Amino acid sequence: MTHQVADTASLVALRAGLAAHAHATPAAPADTLRALVANGLDRLPLPGHGATLERWRALAAVGARDLSLAKLFEGHTDALAILHEAGAVQLAAAKAALWATWCAEPPDARLLMAKGAGGKPVLRGRKAWCSGARDVSHAVVSCWSPDGAALLAAVDLRQPGVSVTDDGWHAVGMAATLSVDVHFDDVPATPLGGPDFYVQRAGFWHGGAGVAACWFGAATRLANALRERSGGRADPHRLAQLGEVTVALQGCAAMLRETASAIDRAPDDDAMLAALSVRLGVEAGANVVLNAVGRALGAGPLCKDAALARMYADLPVFLRQSHAERDQQAVGSLVATQERAPWTL
Repeated sequence: MTHQVADTASLVALRAGLAAHAHATPAAPADTLRALVANGLDRLPLPGHGATLERWRALAAVGARDLSLAKLFEGHTDALAILHEAGAVQLAAAKAALWATWCAEPPDARLLMAKGAGGKPVLRGRKAWCSGARDVSHAVVSCWSPDGAALLAAVDLRQPGVSVTDDGWHAVGMAATLSVDVHFDDVPATPLGGPDFYVQRAGFWHGGAGVAACWFGAATRLANALRERSGGRADPHRLAQLGEVTVALQGCAAMLRETASAIDRAPDDDAMLAALSVRLGVEAGANVVLNAVGRALGAGPLCKDAALARMYADLPVFLRQSHAERDQQAVGSLVATQERAPWTL
């Protein structure tokens, strides 16, 4: 049975906005993001507020268009959600601001929040994996206090002391995100919440699950390419691969719908198990799609269809935002301590 969901007006408008920039250069996804923001198409429903699925359908629509754009769009909309959760609504309402969420924590790049002139908080040090660093105007960043407490801050990147480098990014896939290192030299910042606010807030796992919607959108783009090339052809092998892709993506869609509904029913509950499960499920489904579509279509589209070739290069890199076996181990640890198995009908 096919599950049909009517498109909302906002989703229709977002798709129209994406279509209007369909011919924009893939190397400049920030230009498309800027246009979406200018038209208010970045104002997605907040996760856990009753329309989480609508939010994820928007992320999937962007993912199906361009994954580098999706990475920037997801980071921007996640930052807005974090600002709302932190009570910094005025910052979230800033017009024309392009936000990023930079909260990766490699051990060799830890940003320090210290006291600057007059005791005001400033950021010092290097931040790695800063997607869109050359184009965004603001960022939500994870950082640390001198005594080792994990903190979160909002920062205007147009201030003196912010240095965007060319270091840390040599990717072919997702190349257009330009996820480079950024140095901060006593840059004033606004603290958000208290110690551990970023990971302890309910929205942490809501945002983590939302990334899977971007992966799902990209996988549907590949699946649609196979579907379009299968019509009217009595090729049993290609049709079998389309069937394999269909089943995998139906499972992913069901997980996304179920997880979004669960988050909306209990927005303050710990969603770690649900978020990790849907991420791992969509990752597995996307890998099925990558493999099956590649076998079905052969080298031709990968060599002659620029958009499809770019999606094939981008999606495996974006999927590595998953922590693979570490996330599987975390799921297993959670399930092992529960009284009821999560797969119970």
